[in-house]
Amino acid sequence: MKLAVIGGGAWGTALACVLAPRFDHVTLWLHEPALAADIKATRTNHIFLPGITLPANIHPETSLQTALAEADTVLSVMPSHVVREVYTQMLPHLKPGMQIVSATKGLEAGSLLRVSEVINDVIASVIGPDYPIAALSGPTFASEVAHGNPTAVVVASTHPNVAAKIQTQFSGPTFRVYGSSDITGVEIGGALKNVIAIGAGISDGLKLGHNAIAALITRGLAELTRLAVALGAQPETLAGLAGLGDLVLTCTSDLSRNRQVGLSLAAGHKLGQILSATPTIAEGVKTTAVAMELAARYRVDLPIAREMHAVLNLGRAPEEAIRNLMNRTLRNEVDVPASALAVPGRNYS
Repeated sequence: MKLAVIGGGAWGTALACVLAPRFDHVTLWLHEPALAADIKATRTNHIFLPGITLPANIHPETSLQTALAEADTVLSVMPSHVVREVYTQMLPHLKPGMQIVSATKGLEAGSLLRVSEVINDVIASVIGPDYPIAALSGPTFASEVAHGNPTAVVVASTHPNVAAKIQTQFSGPTFRVYGSSDITGVEIGGALKNVIAIGAGISDGLKLGHNAIAALITRGLAELTRLAVALGAQPETLAGLAGLGDLVLTCTSDLSRNRQVGLSLAAGHKLGQILSATPTIAEGVKTTAVAMELAARYRVDLPIAREMHAVLNLGRAPEEAIRNLMNRTLRNEVDVPASALAVPGRNYS
């Protein structure tokens, strides 16, 4: 069995390492020729995942044709804003029967599509519409996965047999994969949690305490659940690994790139300076604006995302964003339909 990992950042490299024992041959496609050559020579991705030696059956490549040749499974791990471009380049080398799995957490600007929808949009003309694509998400830091720390994720597809097959292929002693048919919930949870994590970084950067983080995580979960359900997801999915699990991880650990953005904003640094200071991508920065467009389209209230959008794109001070959240109109914690409130004998207060 041959696995092609398309994207050689920290997460792509870590997934290649943890999945290498389950495949005979793994190709790791990298956009940067110099980095690919360095990995071939040193067996280490010094830029994105230092300190990890790649297994012998991982082969760095810069040619998409070579990377995809005879691949049974294609695992794409790239920033959301380049998914359409890279899959367009991959198109001549994709064949019916390939298992396509996306491990990208984000949304496409402009189209407002989830990543699996972007992929389907690109490949429909070649290998057919509604191709059975899977999405992999959950609470993960690349370095911990690569070091073999116990990790649990979820893989989702609208085709249950595809999710089950990937679940079996990818699971191992340190990497446990749960299955799901709710690809919408899994992808929205993975994308929106990054927005909330920026807010968590701001909160801790302003030294607002543990109470504030607990409130932010809880209300953040309510936000991403509201949007996901509006898009057709099951609310239970957002209480799982791709929702609550990933949200807690990214909001509370300094390994989170999005949380680091929030910490830097609270310290008074400009967004441009923050983003240029690291080669890694903080997906939440781009996702925030897309989330606000989706919220407007589906008439969903996302107060935390709205304030993060104002901080990131409209020049609002982090302190003002926190004040705005605390001074919002008072409301019930749980959304209850007006018809339910009128039922005699029920108390929803």
